[in-house]
Amino acid sequence: MVNTRFVALLRGINVGGNNIIKMAELRECLQAAGFTNVSTYIASGNVLFESDMNLVKVEHTIDTALENTFAYKGPTVVLSEADFRRIVKEAPNGFGTRPDTFHSDVIFLKPPTRPTQVLKDLVTLKLREGVDTAAAGSKALYFTRLSAERQKSRLNKILELPAYKSMTIRSWNTTKKLEALLES
Repeated sequence: MVNTRFVALLRGINVGGNNIIKMAELRECLQAAGFTNVSTYIASGNVLFESDMNLVKVEHTIDTALENTFAYKGPTVVLSEADFRRIVKEAPNGFGTRPDTFHSDVIFLKPPTRPTQVLKDLVTLKLREGVDTAAAGSKALYFTRLSAERQKSRLNKILELPAYKSMTIRSWNTTKKLEALLES
């Protein structure tokens, strides 16, 4: 069977002293679970690896390994290389191109959570006009905040959404770096 490259995005590890997981231990855990060419990027739970398992089996194997090894219960968003690249490609025109003016984040969603529904819910929370913008792709949301006014952003309201338990957020810079690492 042919190996597929995947990206796993763990939410909420090594933030504010919570869910402390050392990257070397995370790599060892996933290698022991049967994944190959496991690498991590920064200490916030970005993992690249290969597997001959299908996506559903990969997700189950990762969730089980992380819970058994670290008592971590996720969520972990797992994407094939093709889906990850699609998310990057679908970013709105100009997204992330003005980092001195805007903070740009990608909100990765764990299926079956749908980007269009989360966007509707965000709009209901009343994004701050002139500060926040959000757009839905096929598998992710794209959120920008005016840097000079980011303390007025309503991005934190995402915590109130039922879908919050099925998402993780990465900066555009981290997302682009992971894309570059997929190529190496």
